[in-house]
Amino acid sequence: MPPPIRLKDHERDTRLIRSRMLFGGAALIFLTMLLMFRMYYLQVVQFEHHSTLAENNRIHVQSLPPTRGMIYDRNGVLIADNRASFSLTLTRERAGDWEQVLDSIIEILELDTDSRELFEKRIRQGRRPFEPVPVMFELSEAQIARVAVNQFRLPGVEVAASLVRYYPQKEHFAHSVGYVGRINETELKKLDPINYSGTHHIGKTGIERFYEEQLHGQVGYEEVETNARGRVLRVLNRVEPISGQDIYLTLDIKLQEAAELALDGRRGAIVALDPNSGEVLAMVSQPSFDPNPFVTGISFKAYGLLRDSLDQPLFNRVLRGLYPPGSTIKPMMAIAGLDLGIVTPSTRVFDPGFFQLPNHKHRYRNWNRYGDGWVNLDLALSRSNDTYFYDLAHKMGVDRMHDYMTRFGFGQRVALDMFEETAGLMPSKDWKRSRYRQPWYPGETLILGIGQGYMQTTPLQLAQATALMASKGKWIRPHLARSVGGLQPIIDADMPADIVLRDDKNWDAVGMGMENVLHGTRGTARKVGDSALYRIAGKSGTAQVVAIKQGERYNRDKVQERHRDHALFVAYAPAENPAIAVAVMVENGESGSGVAAPVAKQVLDGWLLDDEGELKVEYQTTERSTTEVRR
Repeated sequence: MPPPIRLKDHERDTRLIRSRMLFGGAALIFLTMLLMFRMYYLQVVQFEHHSTLAENNRIHVQSLPPTRGMIYDRNGVLIADNRASFSLTLTRERAGDWEQVLDSIIEILELDTDSRELFEKRIRQGRRPFEPVPVMFELSEAQIARVAVNQFRLPGVEVAASLVRYYPQKEHFAHSVGYVGRINETELKKLDPINYSGTHHIGKTGIERFYEEQLHGQVGYEEVETNARGRVLRVLNRVEPISGQDIYLTLDIKLQEAAELALDGRRGAIVALDPNSGEVLAMVSQPSFDPNPFVTGISFKAYGLLRDSLDQPLFNRVLRGLYPPGSTIKPMMAIAGLDLGIVTPSTRVFDPGFFQLPNHKHRYRNWNRYGDGWVNLDLALSRSNDTYFYDLAHKMGVDRMHDYMTRFGFGQRVALDMFEETAGLMPSKDWKRSRYRQPWYPGETLILGIGQGYMQTTPLQLAQATALMASKGKWIRPHLARSVGGLQPIIDADMPADIVLRDDKNWDAVGMGMENVLHGTRGTARKVGDSALYRIAGKSGTAQVVAIKQGERYNRDKVQERHRDHALFVAYAPAENPAIAVAVMVENGESGSGVAAPVAKQVLDGWLLDDEGELKVEYQTTERSTTEVRR
């Protein structure tokens, strides 16, 4: 039987429709009220907040990096300049796929793959958000035009004008002035994020690094209005940055060039000081390098050539080179012996060509194997007699030797504003016990007395010790800055104590021995002294690079060039009124008196003689008799 047909209930359908209409109307009213409440909340309650956000989208604060201070030599010759340059910058947050953008830059500018790696390295380095990063410097007009034409392919890329550090003297002051380079991630964490906002370079070496705070200056800023693409429409407010302070150095470019010319392309180092003020007049480390590529980013290939060169052009021999001082320390040894009362100027030692410790067969040979006979202090200095100083070192002992040599600055940093300086090494019994866990042997004291063995010095330390001889013990630390911003650069709050002797006449006794090195009839460098227009006090030195077996003689033909002895010479002049002290080191030069002494004289001439080759008026004094003085 079929089911009954259900009749339509109109009242029920009407109630259902009415209830749905009421629910829909209530929902509509609720949503309308919710929307109105939200609009009220956003436009009234949070008006200031959103208006600020909108304003920030339109107005931006941009950093204005300060202009870096200039660096000049003592006569006002420009050494470090700021040169206008157009650079290519990329803002990673606005570039989207920035790696693709880099590929487009390489394609548009037709650059090599090394440039691509360098650009990517710069982008990945630490930086602040939305900060444009320079990826390429010194754009040519053609490159700028190519970027402009292809701007639609380079989102986040802009051509910006900026000042870039430039060193017009190139390699002449690379090791003293140093250079600036890009800020790395480690440096970024230590720097003031506000003051270095917008700055991409920082001093890396030399004066550029030591006086970074003074050279950098104070950052400025400007408020600008931008459009939706970030393009600046107008400047609303501007606070000018404060430029860095200019620095005048103690270096003299003419003397610097004269010193470089004197080395004549050989590996070595020269330091010239004013013993009366501590000013560094010349500072040469050869070979050198052009610091300009380091400013904008040196290529991997170019850096590899410098880094891997056997001649080590990046190595600062003046401050970091460690060499045995050889016989150049004999004047300081003589001062110690006289002041301790171990010897007097008339004390004589017989030299048969060697020295032997009591009850020992080993012979410590003099450079003159035939011996000099009876030798007093004056002859020992002028002849550079090793036997005399073996005997003196044996009587003095290593402990007292260590104490006196450290008073001359050996084994410690002596400079005031050269952070790269190495302390060197002045050995002692305690040092050897701590370093090697071995006792100190008497033979080690002997060779230490002639500047061999464990002792290691820098050319700067030798120059300072020579300046102390010239000033008769008056300590003034060597420094490169003459003035910073027109003011005295640094006040030395930790000045070492002056070397005060029991009898000041001992300075004159040793000084006369140093004069006779160049002006005495038996002086080792008398050929150099004979050609001088003034009196020079000096001392030659020859430092072994490799040891020679007992009984053997040095044969240069059997020794590799880089294993030959180093040539050293220290001097001050004019001897009666010192105005300059010089230390010369010629790597593998073999002869201190034959190679290094003529170099030192050329440097002295460069400071003491005028353009006509005559002694300058201020250095003309009553000359001493050139007759050799014996005591």
